[in-house]
Amino acid sequence: MEDILKEILFEIKGIKSDISSLKSDVSSLKSDVNSLKSDVSGMKSTLNEHTQILRALEHSSQVNKAEHDLMMNDIACIMGDVVCIKKDMYRVEEATANNWADIAKLKSIK
Repeated sequence: MEDILKEILFEIKGIKSDISSLKSDVSSLKSDVNSLKSDVSGMKSTLNEHTQILRALEHSSQVNKAEHDLMMNDIACIMGDVVCIKKDMYRVEEATANNWADIAKLKSIK
């Protein structure tokens, strides 16, 4: 019976040692979890900051696109005006040439 008690006592000591080891492991895990919580909390604030920056950049991009579209419309309008001015200049050039021809005829009649 004494041998059985010694064996039980030996097993209890082994279980006690295992429990002590488990407590140490659990304590280490708690520390790791707390560290992870801290890291995640820092990541959340960084993620929020990046989200705000991205939204500001997206807004800026939309404003730039609107300005670009407006400039393209202005350029198209200016190009249309330039074409009309060129046509008018050709007409003026033609009229001037005709006037020079008429002046030359008049001079030759004198």
